[in-house]
Amino acid sequence: MILDIVLYSAIGAAAGLLAGLLGVGGGLIIVAALAWLLPLRGFPPDHVMHVALATSLASIILTSVSSTRAHWKRGSVLWPSVRALAPGLVLGGLGGAQLASHLPSSALRGFVAVYCLVAAAQLRYGQVRQGRAETDAPPRGLLLFGAGIAIGVLAALVGIGGGSMTVPLLVWLGVAPVRAVGTSAACGFAIAVASALGFVYGGHAVAADLPPGSLGFVYLPAVAGIAFASILIAPQGVRLAHALSGTALKQVFAAFLVLMGLVVAFSG
Repeated sequence: MILDIVLYSAIGAAAGLLAGLLGVGGGLIIVAALAWLLPLRGFPPDHVMHVALATSLASIILTSVSSTRAHWKRGSVLWPSVRALAPGLVLGGLGGAQLASHLPSSALRGFVAVYCLVAAAQLRYGQVRQGRAETDAPPRGLLLFGAGIAIGVLAALVGIGGGSMTVPLLVWLGVAPVRAVGTSAACGFAIAVASALGFVYGGHAVAADLPPGSLGFVYLPAVAGIAFASILIAPQGVRLAHALSGTALKQVFAAFLVLMGLVVAFSG
């Protein structure tokens, strides 16, 4: 039990540090680490990826509250845009979790691995495209509802809070980057709650035989260790981000994403 606490806390610390450095990516780190670790801790191979995704999303519920509170204090959360996105995010998160619950673990492993590689390529070579001129008016409307559904589904399938998709969307719609990040943090809470609940139901629906401490596909001991360490360490990542080169950080993290994609792909 002590070893488990140390391992899950280490995962949370790594996720918190890198998420604090770059604002996104914590969920992918958690999923990749759990995909490698859970088989060693006795989890059935058929459900390793389901538990990894569900546990990552459940931990994001707690970490997103801390992040959103920090951004809200600085006036960086556009609540009208959050309200416009949230219904679609919730529907997409619930639907994506239900879909993932009935897919084989091997399919989810391949999906997450490909997403890691795509995210690495975007981070290394891509740029956030500026669409409309920057404005103080919060985006809203049916476009955000539809986009929220797509983001929610994809986020649930790969176990993330959706920041790598929500931030570019908001910037393209004219939101200042700092406000896009803050608004995305609040949106991540909606995605995480809906998806985690979907995985709780999905785990019961498929009658998965999982160790004690599991709530559906969510493994509560791992959630506690990951979330606590992540919340504790994330502010240190933010401080470090201000002292290091942003370009260098992105290149290092892109390489790390490639490594995580390979870890997920071959962890089975």
